[in-house]
Amino acid sequence: MGDEGDKREHVPDDVCPPWVLREYAVLADGERGAVVDPEGRIVWLCAPRWHSDAVFASLIGGSGYFGVEPEDRWHVWGGYYEDGTLIRVSRWVTADAVVECRDALAMPASVDRLVLLRRMRVERGQARLRLSLDPRPGFGAGRVRDPRLAADVWTADADGLRLRLVGAQEAAWHPGSGLRGEFRLSKGERHDLALELSTGESTARLDPDELWARTEDAWRRAVPDCSGLAAPRDARHAYAVLRGLTSSSGGMVAAATTSLPERANTGRNYDYRYAWVRDQSYAGLAVAAHGPHDLLDAAVGFTAERVLADGDGLHPAYAVDGGPVPKERRLPFPGYPGGNDRIGNRAAAQFQLDAFGEALQLFAAAARHDRLTPEAEQAVAVTVGAVERNWRRPDAGLWELEDRWWTQSRLSVVCGLRRIAEVVRGRTAERCAGLADAVFTEARRRCLRTDGRWRRAADDDGPEAALLMPLARGCPSADDPSSPVTRRYIEEELAEDGYLYRFVHPGIPLGEAEGAFLFCGFTMALATDHLGDRTGALRWFERTRAACGPSGLFAEEYDVRQRQLRGNLPQAFVHALLLECAVRLSDASPQAR
Repeated sequence: MGDEGDKREHVPDDVCPPWVLREYAVLADGERGAVVDPEGRIVWLCAPRWHSDAVFASLIGGSGYFGVEPEDRWHVWGGYYEDGTLIRVSRWVTADAVVECRDALAMPASVDRLVLLRRMRVERGQARLRLSLDPRPGFGAGRVRDPRLAADVWTADADGLRLRLVGAQEAAWHPGSGLRGEFRLSKGERHDLALELSTGESTARLDPDELWARTEDAWRRAVPDCSGLAAPRDARHAYAVLRGLTSSSGGMVAAATTSLPERANTGRNYDYRYAWVRDQSYAGLAVAAHGPHDLLDAAVGFTAERVLADGDGLHPAYAVDGGPVPKERRLPFPGYPGGNDRIGNRAAAQFQLDAFGEALQLFAAAARHDRLTPEAEQAVAVTVGAVERNWRRPDAGLWELEDRWWTQSRLSVVCGLRRIAEVVRGRTAERCAGLADAVFTEARRRCLRTDGRWRRAADDDGPEAALLMPLARGCPSADDPSSPVTRRYIEEELAEDGYLYRFVHPGIPLGEAEGAFLFCGFTMALATDHLGDRTGALRWFERTRAACGPSGLFAEEYDVRQRQLRGNLPQAFVHALLLECAVRLSDASPQAR
């Protein structure tokens, strides 16, 4: 893409300046997500769904945003999520005023219509707020046509989307820069904006009070009480994140964003606006550990549908509507600093054996809660057959690398088969148990060293944090001598300053090749607890859950030296593992098997 000078030359004049990732917050309603910067600008939103083109793409160096911000540039900012929701309150303190802006994507959500709610309120003094609405559909390639104000409602056509906005009747539309306006509010006064984007003509009422009431009620019903868990507020927030990322189809996106770099100028930036079968299973297992909540049913339903549809050809990832993930392509943007923009994900074409193992574990967890549907029962049989025919094949593994005989993948399917054997009866149970023994015997032969430590892969003796997940799930069992030996070796070789890395990059020190993987830190906590060290597990849990931004959101990686987030956000499987740790490490919870 050229050097950094070339990139800066292609930054649009109207783009919002970037912030470090820890400063952003995310709104989500299950069907799409929006990213909010500290100044109150919505800088990322795809419509109508997660994998649709962006209408606001300033986050990644494109055009388009929706701003509400103090006119007084001399101010500081803060903010918080309302408990158990993804309703975000931005807070600004100026020399003369304290202002809050409450933001949410309205719920219950629809796949073809979104409503973005923004409510400004002055708590002290008087304030002037500036409104900027500059929609740029189609990642900026489309145009907004025929903007007009009638009956205090702005309407426009936006390249296949219909736009309506209430609360800005005093604003003016400027060709090339969108809607611009200003509000003056005194103490106790408030002002509402409601932006609707829909795929067709909408006649629904845009009543802010009604929309806020329905949204608040939807969040109250969606997120369970977590007061009995370790770190109850963080656990509840994690559940809210998972709910916000989960579509009505049951599919849960891995993150709300694309192209946020995991390491500057290395090409490691990916599109995570899709549902990974493995990640979906992790989330379902975390929820199942807490109870038979709706997100468990969502995970089981989506996973079963994909297994029944594709069988042995199960893809690692899908669009949330079950459709295919498109091939990767570049966007004509400079990208978030240190990255470059791409949409689609080539990992969806890989063979990942462990996805079958995690799906079996999910189905078994559902069965224990009596939530295994007839379709899921059929999916169990299909999954077992797929494992039977494919477990000897090299695969891309958890980290989606080159095809090899990864140890973690084999142990994952062993664990899944054993869990299923515990919840079914008769010949199916015998089949699963026998297949598990066969896979485990061959894995031990090829991947277990003579000193009792598991290799990373059949041809790689190195340390591998991915092995912690099957260890945490009981494969091998806690009393197998290889389990503590392997866990200890991973800690000795891949831990630094209380954080854990995935594996060793030859010739590059830990922390320089990539950030600490927060998923690995939480799985280390689970594995440590499973092996009987609750105190050590709590140390890992507390250290890892500190690696978030002020919004409480986690990315995939954490730059320990700079204390910065790295990669797309919010990373679903990190929040899922935080939730599971909070369940397993609570005083009321038995240790994971």
